[in-house]
Amino acid sequence: MHTIDAKGLKHFMTVVRTGSIRRAAEHLNVAPSVVSRQIAELEHALGLPLFERTAKGVLLTEAGELVREHGKRVIEDHGLLTEQLDGLRGLQRARVRIICAEGLVSDFIHHGLRTSLSNHPGIRYTLTLGSTERMVDAITNGEADIAIAYNPLVDIRIRSLAIRRQPLCLVAPPGHALLRRSDLTLADCLGEPTALLSPGHGVRQLVGRVAADAGMALTPVLETRSIDALRQFVAARLGVTFLPRFAVSTEVAHGTVATRELTDPLLLEASAHLIVRAHRRLPASVEQLATCLAREMAAFRD
Repeated sequence: MHTIDAKGLKHFMTVVRTGSIRRAAEHLNVAPSVVSRQIAELEHALGLPLFERTAKGVLLTEAGELVREHGKRVIEDHGLLTEQLDGLRGLQRARVRIICAEGLVSDFIHHGLRTSLSNHPGIRYTLTLGSTERMVDAITNGEADIAIAYNPLVDIRIRSLAIRRQPLCLVAPPGHALLRRSDLTLADCLGEPTALLSPGHGVRQLVGRVAADAGMALTPVLETRSIDALRQFVAARLGVTFLPRFAVSTEVAHGTVATRELTDPLLLEASAHLIVRAHRRLPASVEQLATCLAREMAAFRD
């Protein structure tokens, strides 16, 4: 087998990321024929097709999946080498990409990032928000270095550097009758007007599993991607929602909402995770941030 050409691999990875040759060409600022030729030459060198062409774009073949994994390692190793060489030159210009659950952003900014900026002033950071599914995809596709997620599903493509139990709670207006129950389950709460996160979020997946086990359907009056909308829904006394306590700590302190742990075993064992890609050699900048987040963020402290 011939050595994989660096330019061909770059074009291939761009097609994988954008989903089509046309969009890859736009991203690379070249003609689509240039991208097509690079892919054809790469397939010829490997002796196997890498894509299946469809009306909606391209799909990876089994060989394409293997080359994508190789491409991820090449890109990550290049970033690692660049950071190490910069260190030898006395330069600090690393950038760490974080993807975070909305409910954990305040904790990340006020605790983890504050300390990391103080200890490592030369590092720059990029922060995006995403659902649990989006976070796992971003980590495994090499689009993010660290994910801060709530109760992700088990996936062999990722590993957790820090895990801390953070039970899912009922969030209700202060004085709500459910808050006085001695043994409160999810099933006890589903008769109330409820607001829930959209499908794809870890909280919604967790609530859905417990509701299904109890033989109950979820019929929220409000579905949203915004945790702040859930907070406002409860503060306006329109109903209840379900979130880990850290997501509403400010509102609890101000007395606009109240929380109560639910006794369903799955909800009690829910946890916050600090995630990276499995088997990845982490650059020093990523290691430093991960260590800081695990030590400083309230979501990961005892």
